[in-house]
Amino acid sequence: MPATRDASPRYLLGLYAVTEREILKFIRQRERLLSAIVRPSLWLFIFATGLHNLLGISIIEPYETYTPYQEYILPGLCGIIVLFQCMQSALSMVYDREAGVMRVMLVSPLPRTFLLFAKILGATILAAFQIYVFLALAAVFGFWMTLPGMVYILPAIFLSGMMLGSIGLVITVYAKQIENFAGMMNFVIFPMFFMSTALYPLWKLRESGAEVLYWLAVCNPFTHAIELIRYAAYGKFAWISALVVLGVAGIAFTLAAWGYDPTRGAIGKIKRG
Repeated sequence: MPATRDASPRYLLGLYAVTEREILKFIRQRERLLSAIVRPSLWLFIFATGLHNLLGISIIEPYETYTPYQEYILPGLCGIIVLFQCMQSALSMVYDREAGVMRVMLVSPLPRTFLLFAKILGATILAAFQIYVFLALAAVFGFWMTLPGMVYILPAIFLSGMMLGSIGLVITVYAKQIENFAGMMNFVIFPMFFMSTALYPLWKLRESGAEVLYWLAVCNPFTHAIELIRYAAYGKFAWISALVVLGVAGIAFTLAAWGYDPTRGAIGKIKRG
């Protein structure tokens, strides 16, 4: 028991140091906040406005009435912010590895799994901040979630951030250079985004005859992250989506931890390569 008490401040300090570094980097790069807000805003104010009269959402869960398209895609755009922020955070791991910063971080007395968790947590905190800034902007133009809904989505955001951050870390294990990772992101981010319920409901895909795309969206973990946020925004809980997000997060984080172990994972092979 005494050893555990002695270790607690060290863990808290390590968590603070890693998350603070993520936040300070974000503050110094103010254009990241601008790009994070502009991206979903374009979808909401231009794309969704153009489809407003073409695509309304019928009364399906979690909705209890006919829903305008702009309201439907708000949770999806929140998910996009989490997706891009977590992938950008993972990209910084590749840069840190090339610059030697990661070597300094990983030789600390704290377990590598804890440091990886702290990295993901920092990215998720930043994603949550960006989401609330975006929702405030959307509310100014008449598109909003209820105040209880904005509170309820916070746990869903953190669960989604843990999953997407873990997936990003798995990718960084096999990315030798930043240029390679940028290409790999295009094969991860855009398929996850477009083959999900971020922009259209699953029944629309099946109704249009896109059966293959429908099942790809069903199997897409990002779809379940979106639905977790969507249901939470209306005070409901998507059990299946929560189990999928937790399961994928656990598997991805385990693979990332194994990959960053130099005695067993791919990181050691990359360094020797």
